This record gives sequence, C-alpha cells and structure tokens, in this order.
Amino acid sequence: MIYVAAIFLPLLGAALAGLLGPFLRDRGAQLVICGAMLIAAVLGCVIFWQVALEGQERTIHLLTWMTSGTLDVSWALRFDTLSAVMVFVVTVVSCVVHWYSIGYMHGDPGVPRFFAYLSLFTFAMLMLVTASNLVQMYFGWEGVGLCSYLLIGFWYDRPSANAAAIKAFVVNRVGDFGFALGIFGTYLLFDTVNFDTIFAAVGGKESAILDFLGMHLPALELLCVLLFIGAMGKSAQLGLHTWLPDAMEGPTPAVTIVAA
Repeated sequence: MIYVAAIFLPLLGAALAGLLGPFLRDRGAQLVICGAMLIAAVLGCVIFWQVALEGQERTIHLLTWMTSGTLDVSWALRFDTLSAVMVFVVTVVSCVVHWYSIGYMHGDPGVPRFFAYLSLFTFAMLMLVTASNLVQMYFGWEGVGLCSYLLIGFWYDRPSANAAAIKAFVVNRVGDFGFALGIFGTYLLFDTVNFDTIFAAVGGKESAILDFLGMHLPALELLCVLLFIGAMGKSAQLGLHTWLPDAMEGPTPAVTIVAA
C-alpha cells in the first residue's frame, strides 16, 4: 500500500545503507537511499492529492504496541488533511536535500553513514506527523532528537562538533520532559492517548481542573503549555534555542533538515 510505503521506504534505505555500507560503498548507498526517497516523495504527492485535496482520510492499523489496563497503544498511521500536507512537505523537501547531498558530501569518508542518518531522520519525522496517538508521536519525537544528535555530531573527530551535538541533545531533553508530562496529564484527564478519542471528548473537559505542583490549574490550558514546551525545544524557541547556532557544526544539508 502506498501509504505504508511512503513512511517506511526511508527506514528501509537507512537500514540498507547503515548495515551494508561497506559493501554498497558511496555510490551504492547514495543510489539506494536517494532512489527510496524519490519514490517516497512521489507517493507523498499521491497521498496529498488523495487525502488533502479529495478528502479520503484514513487510519491504517499496523499492530497493537502495548495494552495495560485502560492504556491501549496501537501502532497506526493516521492520514488526515494536516498529516497529508506534512507527509508531502517532509518527503519532497527531504528528497531534495538527499539529492543535493550527493554533490555536497562527495569525497567524505563517511558518506554511507551520513545518508543512513539523514534517511533515518526522515523516517522519524514521518512517524511523528502520522502518529495516531501521543505515545507513538513521542517515539517519532525522540527519533528526531536522536538523529539530530547524530547529524550535528557527524564529524565526531572535531571536539566542537561533539560539544554541539551534546548541547542539542541536552537542551532537547528539557523540552521533551515537558512533552512527556503533557502526555501523562492527557492520559490522566482523558483515560486515553489516542487522538480520535481525545478530540471527541475535549469539548466536555473545558472546566476540568488538574493539580500541578500544589496548584489547581485549568486542565486543558496546563496540558497545552506542557505540550508546547516540547515544541519549544525541537523548534528552538524562547530560551530553548541555544543549541541551534551550534548545530552549524554539522554538514550543511543536515543542518538544513534539522533546523526545518
């Protein structure tokens, strides 16, 4: 199915280049990953047309991730208008960055590793924007943070690159802590982490109150602030921006996609 292929082709390319890099060599790794990204970009355009323009929204269930009491977390791909737009943007922009990187990284001894990191970053972004629940979204969120660390510190023999990668990783963990608290609070309030159920029930929670650090606060406003703290870290906003200038230690194509 094109919807599943568009999301998992970058992961397949990253696995092949990462595991078979010594056998594929530079040109083979580039062809495998860039070819996979080109197909994913074409499929992303098809998804945009079918979902965003024609309104054919759908959720594709892949497997049940975990079940514990009332906590039911499925691994599913949710394609609504917003997700379709983001899949289109991520696949097309990432495809362009991948193909540009062929010339930019020419002669670098770590070409297969770089393309594996870049493709893995793309997969993490796609998992993030197609998540059907907050736990799956957090998985994609942390994948983006891990790949940012790997790409910024790609030239690990440079102390400045190592320091920049560690700084990005630590600052992002500050934001991720707020995001995790927001997920816990959302489950406490709605007894679910699935987006469809949360969106359907949010109208009845307008007057709900949560106890936080000894204070009685409006639940929806508190949860929105906590989730926004996570976004602050990843998008370098309002005090959690200090990692972004140092990210220039990574290769320029990596910095482009990390900053985006």
